Amino acid sequence: MARPADPTARDRILSTATTLFYSHGVRAVGMSRVIEAAGCGKNLLYRHFPSKAALTAAYLEHIRTDRDRTAAAALSACPPDPASRLVTVVAEVASRTRRRDFRGCAFRNYLTEFPAGSDEPARVARRYLADTRRQVDDLVAELGRPPLLADRLWLLIGALYAGTGTDPDVAVDWCRDLVGEG
Repeated sequence: MARPADPTARDRILSTATTLFYSHGVRAVGMSRVIEAAGCGKNLLYRHFPSKAALTAAYLEHIRTDRDRTAAAALSACPPDPASRLVTVVAEVASRTRRRDFRGCAFRNYLTEFPAGSDEPARVARRYLADTRRQVDDLVAELGRPPLLADRLWLLIGALYAGTGTDPDVAVDWCRDLVGEG
């Protein structure tokens, strides 16, 4: 007799993989570890995610959806001028770095583990970073400032994500100074 379908299986597997991949790195986590932690069978996992690359791409898309939602909420609550929006972008990243479970940017982490990657997870990661960089570039252009400002802000965001010890409050203050809001 066939088992009844589990409508929560895909989300449970993805949630488990997200926690494991972010905490330990994609390379360090095998599919058997995801199966064990999710409490599912091998067939069930592979029915939803035919390969580790498919599961990893879903993990990165899941992180992107969360990041996009959080960033959109922060931006919707700030004044519409580009300087305020740039400060909000940096402040939102800074707030992430304060979390107890912070282990860097999931997209940068993936590309660090697989620098020459050209698979779907690498494309998801690179697309997210390119879109985020474009957002910074567009806001700087809207502000009427030279592209060098976007480079500096991108370096500041990268320093926050890298966990270099940059104080999040200081980073936001630097951003305010750079965009002329301070």
